[in-house]
Amino acid sequence: MATVNVVKPTVTANSVAKRVNSIGLERIDYKGAESTLCAGCGHDSIASQIITACYELGVRPERLVKFSGIGCSSKSPAYFMSRSFGINTLHGRMAPVATGALTANHKLYGIGVSGDGDTGSIGLGNFKHMLRRNVRMVYIIENNGVYGLTKGQFSATADVGQELRHAGRNELPPIDLCMEAITAECGFVARGFAGDPKQVVSLLKAALSCNGTAVLDIISPCVTFNNHDDSTKSYSWGRSKDERINDFTYVAPQEEITSEFEPGEMKDVELHDGSRIVLKRLEDSHDPTDRNAAMALLQDARQNQLFITGLIYLQPGRPNLAQQENLGDTPLVQIPNEKLRPSVESLQKIMAAMA
Repeated sequence: MATVNVVKPTVTANSVAKRVNSIGLERIDYKGAESTLCAGCGHDSIASQIITACYELGVRPERLVKFSGIGCSSKSPAYFMSRSFGINTLHGRMAPVATGALTANHKLYGIGVSGDGDTGSIGLGNFKHMLRRNVRMVYIIENNGVYGLTKGQFSATADVGQELRHAGRNELPPIDLCMEAITAECGFVARGFAGDPKQVVSLLKAALSCNGTAVLDIISPCVTFNNHDDSTKSYSWGRSKDERINDFTYVAPQEEITSEFEPGEMKDVELHDGSRIVLKRLEDSHDPTDRNAAMALLQDARQNQLFITGLIYLQPGRPNLAQQENLGDTPLVQIPNEKLRPSVESLQKIMAAMA
């Protein structure tokens, strides 16, 4: 996303006690309403990590707009960033609404929270076209494999053979939303697990510094309908099967770049705002800048039913929608009418020419 404006607050004993961030705000300034989701829902953990990431980055809440569709996941924006604007759209329609809003004012941060049903079923076409246009926003998929709000039917990401108490057995293959994102030329694709908050925060910080659409597919267990031990969307499966493909540290542009990694064990990737990802490769030495390797990794994970997490694909050089459309520095919503609309005289001249 755009470079975070950093304002150093006056340091006093009181401010130190309150632990303010780089723009003088406390963590409580990034919180939202009390959650009404089921106790233990992974969505609440994700909301908490969004609060942490935005607080630590010094994102100004009034410069951020939240988007959601319909479903349990779409209630999440109420639980973080209460000082930010928010739009709750129709089922599957978050992507086009976000596209319009962030085209009208491309200087805003955008965070969209969707579900696997909202994105992978009714909203799949809209999701793909947003990625094709490369709208500058973070697109979070809270993926639990079920429609939790409507009592636990299978979603498009449910595994073949998955069984649910009320829905029976699923016989259809799942959609891999990370693979769909890479196919649509998305320049930042990652997968996380709500039960690993530290990794989720790192992914969020990196995503917020991207210049285009950043997709985070986060496995977020539904504790009511899909948290049994053999479900690949459960806490027990995630904790026992999680295979990190890489580990990395997000380094903000105003900070000194440091690392404890030994030479040959890291890869330094600069993002658009000058921030960096210091990437540590693990055993499989996955290179997230290799598109073919990313697709092969996802295909292998599907065939072997592996749960991989981390940064899957990164291609930071692609221009975003605002840059492609040459929107300039002034947001469309701030351009006065006399510059946007033709004058009365010019319209009369056109009408006269048609007479």
